[in-house]
Amino acid sequence: MDVFAALADPVRRDLLVAVAAGPVRVADLAARHAVSRPAVSRHLRVLGESGLVVGEDRGRERHYRLRPGGLEPVAAFVTGLAAVPPVAERHLDALDLEVRRTVRERGPGRREETG
Repeated sequence: MDVFAALADPVRRDLLVAVAAGPVRVADLAARHAVSRPAVSRHLRVLGESGLVVGEDRGRERHYRLRPGGLEPVAAFVTGLAAVPPVAERHLDALDLEVRRTVRERGPGRREETG
């Protein structure tokens, strides 16, 4: 499953936050939510299929932890957004040129006529 689709669900996001703090049992995760333990297990399976968490059997219990690198697609997406300016540099240069030209044409102390 796609990482972004997995993160679209608020319950899965909350589970991911809990798992990021360290390995945690399914029973402990289920106790934190108003959903059933099988529902929590299904959410964890989706998180696992998307590469966000890893489940490990410890005796009769299953513990989940955050998978290193699982959030890399999200981080790359956000980094890409931050790298793109909201307005292209060339447009800002054109605006600067137009403002300078308008100021020069009007000259000091001249007011624009309104009509």
